[in-house]
Amino acid sequence: MLRVRWLGKVAYQDAHALQRGLFEHSADDHLLLLEHPHVYTLGVRADLANVLVPPASVGAELVRADRGGDVTYHGPGQLVGYPILTVPTRKGNGGMADTVGYVRSVEQLVIDVLADLGLAAQRFDRCPGVWVDDRKVAAVGVRLSRGRSMHGFALNVDPDMAMFDHIVPCGIKDKGLTSLRAEGIAASMAEVVDAVVARATERWGSAGWDRQDETTRTGDESWTDVSTFHRQFEGTPVRLTSRLAKAGVTGGLTISERKPEWLRAPLRMDAEQRRLQKTMRELELVTVCEEAGCPNLSECWSDGTATFMINGERCTRACGFCLVDTQHPLPLADDEPERVAEAVARMGLTHAVVTAVARDDLDDGGAGAFAATIEAIRRRRPGCAVEVLIPDCKGDVASLDTLFAARPDVLNHNLETVLRLQRAVRPSAGYARSLAVLARAKAAGLTTKSGLILGMGETDDEVFAALADLRGVGVDIVTIGQYLRPTAKHLPVSRWVEPATFDALKAAGEAMGIPHVEASPLTRSSYHAKQAAAATA
Repeated sequence: MLRVRWLGKVAYQDAHALQRGLFEHSADDHLLLLEHPHVYTLGVRADLANVLVPPASVGAELVRADRGGDVTYHGPGQLVGYPILTVPTRKGNGGMADTVGYVRSVEQLVIDVLADLGLAAQRFDRCPGVWVDDRKVAAVGVRLSRGRSMHGFALNVDPDMAMFDHIVPCGIKDKGLTSLRAEGIAASMAEVVDAVVARATERWGSAGWDRQDETTRTGDESWTDVSTFHRQFEGTPVRLTSRLAKAGVTGGLTISERKPEWLRAPLRMDAEQRRLQKTMRELELVTVCEEAGCPNLSECWSDGTATFMINGERCTRACGFCLVDTQHPLPLADDEPERVAEAVARMGLTHAVVTAVARDDLDDGGAGAFAATIEAIRRRRPGCAVEVLIPDCKGDVASLDTLFAARPDVLNHNLETVLRLQRAVRPSAGYARSLAVLARAKAAGLTTKSGLILGMGETDDEVFAALADLRGVGVDIVTIGQYLRPTAKHLPVSRWVEPATFDALKAAGEAMGIPHVEASPLTRSSYHAKQAAAATA
């Protein structure tokens, strides 16, 4: 199966981590299509002398890459394609992948795409890439290992060509560069992506393929659709309804719509729950169970479990589905890790779950506080498993490494929704970045977990694709539940998902190879956390 994903703009380091995760764990083939922010990348044989100015002086990063070739540039207006494929071997090559044949096949794909768009191009045997006369229009650089490919091509659609003036592109001094726009081809990025997908699925998708796209803001959406949707959900911020309309969601259920019986969780408050609540209040702690209005509070608290929320009560992001406060955050409390550990000890927990608000105001995104809390729990309550549900820390490698080094027993980071709805549902996050966080955690040897919320405008086929992507980066545990709208100021519910659909998704995810899928209307990230972790041990 070929999984084609248009991911929009993705940081180079996130794209690389995602590639490596798919390379290591996926049984499928993949084609990741995206744009990078300004970055210069150095191949394994690159000569630093070919970088002519400090990259930071022109607003770019400089990154070492594990591919062939010299220095190259990636940036907005350039379509980057990363095929992660099983590459055929060449006869008489000792079972090794046919590297030359593969590079030529990638070049030919780009040449065919350009022909489809009306531009004649060719290859030069001694100069990898795709050329229009003596002007390079696409760079090609690959890495093959164990019969699988990484990296790929970078096609200049309409980038800022001045960024190439600050390097000697690919170390070639006597040839020029060009773009589709410079050659008179006025194709949009969307049109070029479609052309690449058509050729790639023809070439690499003979066993079947699927395609999922991020919704890209183009500015040409119909305001009629947005305003009609907004009138239907009067009181909902227009920024939310317009994001949904741009993602193709133009209807849903009003907040007064009666919930089906299967979503009616009983709320009880027995003596044990009151004791836990008293412990939280005495230690001035916050539980996401209460803060996010979890429907399973009674069941979980009766089982003697709760999810602690650290790093304050105020989140620096404003996801459209979440009830957590988004005012300006307060400074961290230095003694919070010890107070959480004290609560875990008093409650006698054997499996503690710790989550946090997003803290983009902190240099480490709150990673240090997670590590301190894990350490405090283990010191105060030896033998207690610690599960963490983390934000993405903006993809910062050092921050994530701080978390991974603390060795939580389970590391959870939620994908939340399908690729098409990411901008609408959580505009400060990203699908590729979340998969990259999970891929990095898996590479660090951790048990990984993620979750999806249904009922925000996705289709079942999109959920199957998201499960395939989670499986592709080696995720061990997935939770899937129904979205319940907290207030009229949050995203509307698009549909009530039937229990039978959750059963089918669980079966499909586990058939793909995900070790444990917890799926039901009332499932949330920490629901049956102890049992899920035990099932994958």
